[in-house]
Amino acid sequence: MDINQLRCFVVLGDELHFGRAARKLEMMPASLSRFIKLLEDDLAIRLLNRSTRNVSLTPEGAEFLNEAKVVIADFDALRLRFRKHTPSHKRTLRIGAIDSAARGLLPELLNLFVQQYPDADIHITEDKSYSLIPRLISGWLDIVFVRPPEHVNAMLTTRFIANESCVLAVPAHHRLVSYDEVSIDDFFNEPVIMPERRTRPHSHDLTMNFFKAGGRSPVIAQYAEEKQTILSLVAAGLGIALVPSSYKNMNADGVKYLDLSSMEHVEGLPLSVMWHQGNNNIHVSSLLDILSDNIEELTYNL
Repeated sequence: MDINQLRCFVVLGDELHFGRAARKLEMMPASLSRFIKLLEDDLAIRLLNRSTRNVSLTPEGAEFLNEAKVVIADFDALRLRFRKHTPSHKRTLRIGAIDSAARGLLPELLNLFVQQYPDADIHITEDKSYSLIPRLISGWLDIVFVRPPEHVNAMLTTRFIANESCVLAVPAHHRLVSYDEVSIDDFFNEPVIMPERRTRPHSHDLTMNFFKAGGRSPVIAQYAEEKQTILSLVAAGLGIALVPSSYKNMNADGVKYLDLSSMEHVEGLPLSVMWHQGNNNIHVSSLLDILSDNIEELTYNL
């Protein structure tokens, strides 16, 4: 039995679905099944009840799940403590961030951080929330800046940062580009490009809620997942889109960004920071302290 087997079992024990757990762990379901079988063989107990339709924990499995979470947390704390006290080891801060956080919040935050820790080795992974959180759970990342999930793993701590404001992206030669700001009445009948809820629930809900607050329903022209793809479709004249304000800094040829006059009636896109409970990584703690001490300045333009 090793720590990776425990991590796999904890994710599966929380999900109770091999497919979802395997996606979170970025492995094949068959490989995950072998990991769990080896763990059960090593322990000489059955941890899961399996059928063609359901996966459930046995009584021993439920007890083992709770103990495994404690062991993983203790192991991570021990590893971090010894890394901190090893003089020859250069500490690496592994940060995960969604695209808008990597573009809007992190540059200024890391500028303040490196003033205190100029020798820190910083690695940044940019991806979607549903891909970053499993990497945090499994220990591949130290801290992530994401859209908060509906259900939070018990091993993680979540802190809300801010609601990011949004703007309307329109083609460069759109009839509204001369407006300083626009309201729902100016574009409610325009075709809209937006992500599906299963891939980007917060962005999807923001668009739907914005139209609902204005007493309208969006005319959905097309679904697209990646923001860059959405902007390319906007530039091609296929529709308009609501995007985070930080995207105004992107080099997107053929796209103009218009301020929205009625955003005060709709919550923006929530941005949160997540890390492991009990994490004593000095870099993680310092980054969180800098974020707290400078929260107003760092979120002013979000």
